[in-house]
Amino acid sequence: MTTNACLPLVGIPTSYIKDDERGMHRTGGNYAEAVRSVSNCAPVLIPALGDDHCFYSLIERLDGLFLTGGAPNVEPHHYGGKRSRKGTLHDPKRDATSMPLIRMAIDTGIPVFAVCLGIQELNVALGGTLHQLVHELPGKNDHRMDRTLPSSERQKPRHPIFITSGGMLHKLTGGEKEQIVNSLHAQAIDRPADCLLVEAVSDDDVIEAVSMPDAPGYVLGVQWHPEGRETLKTTLSDALFRAFGDACRNYCAARGGETPGIRAA
Repeated sequence: MTTNACLPLVGIPTSYIKDDERGMHRTGGNYAEAVRSVSNCAPVLIPALGDDHCFYSLIERLDGLFLTGGAPNVEPHHYGGKRSRKGTLHDPKRDATSMPLIRMAIDTGIPVFAVCLGIQELNVALGGTLHQLVHELPGKNDHRMDRTLPSSERQKPRHPIFITSGGMLHKLTGGEKEQIVNSLHAQAIDRPADCLLVEAVSDDDVIEAVSMPDAPGYVLGVQWHPEGRETLKTTLSDALFRAFGDACRNYCAARGGETPGIRAA
């Protein structure tokens, strides 16, 4: 791991959790740990404030944007969907933060890596649509977490994905055509944004990965959870976070490589 050197800054938008009268901005620890330990970048949590003025200041300083998973669904009005079923969890503050940052980061050429909810945000931000409850569609499997399993077993890789030949993911896997992953979700991509390329699908044809070939910078989204302690040990997860880190370092170097005040110990 690099020491005494300036590390690329990777912004991680948080979720807004309302707890009684308090509000908390938070994300899973595994996401930040993977960015630090595998991508070898400095993770910076971005509170879900939805503040346009803050976005411009952030974009000037970031070398990467990492969109994490989360419990809420993207609000359907963002993609012209039907009203959500009663009881569906939403996070309008995160929607109002993540999606403008996605568009700004891509326009600027900042590398973007999206996971689970993040790939859904990426698709919607660029004009695509979502299935709200993909497991209720004919011929689709139940991709939700099996909470009857012990907690140590819930995020282990369980189902196959089939990788598009010649795409970014195909190259990252060294030409592999199939991998086993751990998708855990109810919401999924319906119509991909016109600018996105489908990189992988599951055995029931749910979209599992996308890229943006014509973007000025690195853009990749996956529906599964490469950051989990079990999955992070796999060659695929390692390759995903290392490739993202390399893209962030390249962007950092291209813009001068100086990020004042953030240095490795």
